[in-house]
Amino acid sequence: MNLSKRDFLQVLGAASVSGMALGRHAEADAATAANALYDAPAFGSVSFLHMTDCHAQLRPVYFREPNVNIGMGAMKGQRPHLVGEHLLKSIGVRPGTPGAHAFTYLDFEQAARRYGRVGGFAHLSTLVKRLKASRKGALLLDGGDTWQGSATSLWTNAQDMVDACKLLGVDVMTGHWEFTYGMERVQEIVQKDFEGKVDFVAQNVKTTDFGDPVFKPYVIREINGVPCAIIGQAFPYTPIANPRYMVADWSFGIQDDNLQKMVDEARGKGAQVVVVLSHNGMDVDLKMASRVRGIDAILGGHTHDGMPVPTLVENAGGKTIVTNAGSNGKFLGVLDFDVQGGKVRDFRYRLLPVFANLLPADKEMDALITRIRAPYEAQLSEVLARTDGTLYRRGNFNGTGDQLLLDAMMEVQGAQIAFSPGFRWGTSLLPGQDITREWLMDMTATTYSYATVTEMTGATIKTVLEDVCDNLFNPDPYYQQGGDMVRVGGLSYTCDPAAGMGRRIDNLRLGDAPLQADRVYKVAGWAPVAEEAKSAGNKPIWDVVEPWLKAQKVIAPRKLNEPALRNVRPNPGIA
Repeated sequence: MNLSKRDFLQVLGAASVSGMALGRHAEADAATAANALYDAPAFGSVSFLHMTDCHAQLRPVYFREPNVNIGMGAMKGQRPHLVGEHLLKSIGVRPGTPGAHAFTYLDFEQAARRYGRVGGFAHLSTLVKRLKASRKGALLLDGGDTWQGSATSLWTNAQDMVDACKLLGVDVMTGHWEFTYGMERVQEIVQKDFEGKVDFVAQNVKTTDFGDPVFKPYVIREINGVPCAIIGQAFPYTPIANPRYMVADWSFGIQDDNLQKMVDEARGKGAQVVVVLSHNGMDVDLKMASRVRGIDAILGGHTHDGMPVPTLVENAGGKTIVTNAGSNGKFLGVLDFDVQGGKVRDFRYRLLPVFANLLPADKEMDALITRIRAPYEAQLSEVLARTDGTLYRRGNFNGTGDQLLLDAMMEVQGAQIAFSPGFRWGTSLLPGQDITREWLMDMTATTYSYATVTEMTGATIKTVLEDVCDNLFNPDPYYQQGGDMVRVGGLSYTCDPAAGMGRRIDNLRLGDAPLQADRVYKVAGWAPVAEEAKSAGNKPIWDVVEPWLKAQKVIAPRKLNEPALRNVRPNPGIA
């Protein structure tokens, strides 16, 4: 895409048209504030709406953004690796505004009580309908991680999300956690539920035997007479980050060469606009945009980065827009193209926060959600305890929600050390709120959430931490395989993200004693990727944690067990 010399003015001005106008209407009535926030005039002739990483949250939630998101190598100090005031300055948003609450962790408790919950499919549906009404032919793209992350998605085998997405009007989607329902279930949904309604695209998923495409690599849809190609890029490291046995017959990977081939093929078939619907993670998308020519925009997901300002990446063919639309139904991206003479000449991008208090619930979607939840409502709403502190997950090293899981695992299972996966999904609770079974499932609901207790040597523990740390902080994005650092209970350590592979972790201590390389320790964990875990009689993690919560009754604020950091400060990715 060769844009005009207004490229960077467009980027610099993006925040002013990203819904931030709500700031001056913060004290207004809901209707006035909503009109200010969601006033997004149409531009050009081609429009895409983009959602991603909702993690099966059908109802509005609280969700705290990270205060630690460290970028390494060329990504140090660059979006998306900015937090708090550093991010606000980068995107041109004032502290203390609704936009500041949407995009950062700042004053989370106070702002959450003031502005209310975010997301919810009924509220998102209202916004989608509003934008589609002003943008003839606009397509709704779903970046994946949609069918996983809640009790009802697990208990219905993803059917709740499939039905909700069809009603929402999703046109095209790609995937990641979707694959953890297994190959047969995914194919059943794609071939039956989605047939003629939703296109599931993934150019990088092929059979392991002959390398045949498993899904359509792309689709070409016409928008107001303009042929537009949407190419799918599923999460490339699915068989590594998740159990391999669930996708045993499929291969994944980044596959730049094949992506270039698909771009060229789509262009050859007359596509005047080419977008990639990606679940790579933003750092990977930025590198991919520099290597593959002919892509107008990459609409990204996976790393849960709500970026209201697009990044323009130069490559051999021109420039590519790279965006990321956050998570948990908090945002809806709006990308408008002005297409003239068969080429993109200009664009506008907005990332609209979905404030449930400002968007009325769509009645049809609200009714569907009520029907979906009705058989499970008593289970979901059962109170297990109350929290006196904020519970959240997001952040490179730990969150209070995971700390709660770690504390419970060690106490219930008599373990010296505990590991909790570096998952980014999960909802937040404010002080004084009830901890319900629904929240516990929001933090743990996967198809392989088995709780384990393993004997591990000190040397093995260090190797595990080194491997995960390299996955997170390798300076080459193509070696970053998703997720944050494994959360650690009982064990203290020092981390140097800037060090080389195998040299980032040291000073491991259990209490006052150094961890001994040849000594065996009892380690609790959950969500193992090994197939044998499902047949070993292990309980689901929620069956371990729930009795502990009931016995506690009131959960005191959690003290985070985080590593001591070296050689990273000052860094705008650390609060």
